[in-house]
Amino acid sequence: MQIETQYREGLDDLASHYTEILKLLGEDPSREGLQKTPMRVAKALQVLTRGYAQDPHKVLTDALFAEKYNQMVIVKDIDFFSMCEHHVLPFYGKAHVAYIPNGYITGLSKIARVVDIFSHRLQVQERLTQQIKDCINDTLHPMGVMVVIEARHMCMQMRGVETPNSVTVTSAFCGAFNQAKTREEFMNLLREKRI
Repeated sequence: MQIETQYREGLDDLASHYTEILKLLGEDPSREGLQKTPMRVAKALQVLTRGYAQDPHKVLTDALFAEKYNQMVIVKDIDFFSMCEHHVLPFYGKAHVAYIPNGYITGLSKIARVVDIFSHRLQVQERLTQQIKDCINDTLHPMGVMVVIEARHMCMQMRGVETPNSVTVTSAFCGAFNQAKTREEFMNLLREKRI
């Protein structure tokens, strides 16, 4: 998802802290390969946390349409990248979102934008899953919402337990998805062959 980023206040301060971090790691920030690194890292962090400056509820309401459709709407395989708040290392994967409209629908791309906004904050996967579900539920007031996220965590793959093939799956649901039959329908549709 290509989104133009405007750098926020504090960019120079972030860069100056990264100069100090490089020194604490035993590096020389003035050597050729590292001279621009503190500013590069500061800019990268502002891009990776751009979700703090965006309103996911507004994204949904900007494309809200009255529609008498009341069956499941699923946007699956939404790629996302986030940063684990415990180690500030990436985790990434796919989000699958379903909702059952209750008089209103939103633009399909807006569902992916909600995932993007919440994932571009320091996160844990469990909270990310819940926040996406709550935002859609609180904004659209549908008959139900369900979110499933599958992710790989670099904090588990490259440090600590070092399990490069592990995948973490989380889910959150409400409303009509409290019924096992509705959840099962969603999960079956996720397993179906892609286009």
